[in-house]
Amino acid sequence: MTQQQIPVTVLSGYLGSGKTTVLNHVLNNRQGLKVAVIVNDMSEINIDAALVKGEASLSRTEEKLVEMSNGCICCTLRDDLMKEIEKLAIEQRFDYILIESTGISEPIPVAQTFTYADEETGIDLTKLAKLDCLVTVVDANRFWQDFASGQSLLDRNQGAGSEDDRDVVDLLIDQIETCDVLLLNKCDLVDEAELNKLEAVLRKLQPSAKIIRTRHGQVDPSEILNTGFFDFERVSLSAGWIQELQKETHVPETEEYGISSFVYRRRRPFHPSRLAEFMGEWPEQVVRAKGLVWLAADGDVAASLSQAGPSIQFGPAGYWVAALPEAEREEILRTEEDVRVKWDTHWGDRLTELVMIGIDMDREHIEAALDQCLLTDEEMSLNWARFENPLPWIA
Repeated sequence: MTQQQIPVTVLSGYLGSGKTTVLNHVLNNRQGLKVAVIVNDMSEINIDAALVKGEASLSRTEEKLVEMSNGCICCTLRDDLMKEIEKLAIEQRFDYILIESTGISEPIPVAQTFTYADEETGIDLTKLAKLDCLVTVVDANRFWQDFASGQSLLDRNQGAGSEDDRDVVDLLIDQIETCDVLLLNKCDLVDEAELNKLEAVLRKLQPSAKIIRTRHGQVDPSEILNTGFFDFERVSLSAGWIQELQKETHVPETEEYGISSFVYRRRRPFHPSRLAEFMGEWPEQVVRAKGLVWLAADGDVAASLSQAGPSIQFGPAGYWVAALPEAEREEILRTEEDVRVKWDTHWGDRLTELVMIGIDMDREHIEAALDQCLLTDEEMSLNWARFENPLPWIA
């Protein structure tokens, strides 16, 4: 008898967004589905699981609640997650699995768990379960406060460990940019104008997801169960900045609430010191920026820049294709069209492509300020390795 894949929905969202409330609402309105629930909590005592026990009508004979505590299913408890799903699937008495991930969990590592056979555990979830929907819950009332906080997870004593140096805003953006359905929760606490503006920003950050406004976590279960939405390749490329880069030409759109985006493209490198100065006075109107940067520094290496609110991550991202040995370079040019179409006869793939998403952005001013950071004609002929470089860098 062939094992039938059990569908799975994963609820993600920052701490306090309302995931448990959504979960309880769905469980109390599941229309006869036999559901197994996995609740993940970073603390030793699984508070969310206790809330589910107290508020959801789970039948002891037909449903099951699995508590996964003191760790995160996207990293330390990943093997345990696979084992629990394997057990539930093999039982063949459930119609569905609902997973509530911890508030600091990233969606992609959890999603990857369903896409391959794990050699260490010997578990192949591709034969047992199928990820149906990635859901991210966003707190409409606290979003901008958390976004602009400038705090790290460790600052809030929420890190997965002492080495978890992620910023709160980076986690928020990661959860938003990787989902099939985005539940904009606690809408009753925000006025309509602000709600419209926030939704427009979220749509820019994540153009592919279905956005649903909710109050008290009340969503029709059919919106997040048995949707057939999840596709790993599609969701991996669904972020607004990725889609912006993939456009052949940027067609100016009608700006709602002053929200817009553009791509800054230049075939000339930045002077490290001047770019660092620009980054130190980052325009507040830019909500999100991401892309590859050509930096005039030691080593023929591309740089990655990722900005969300007050958080800016910058560092080397690997060698330019043009800097690789000829055989390797020719093979990439032969097989990867996206590299080939942007190839310059002199500079190869060396190019800055930086997506800017923001509110009331002055594009001309931002582009002019960035242009001032580029090398001058005279500097182009100098030894770039001698330029002062205050940016994080490994040649």
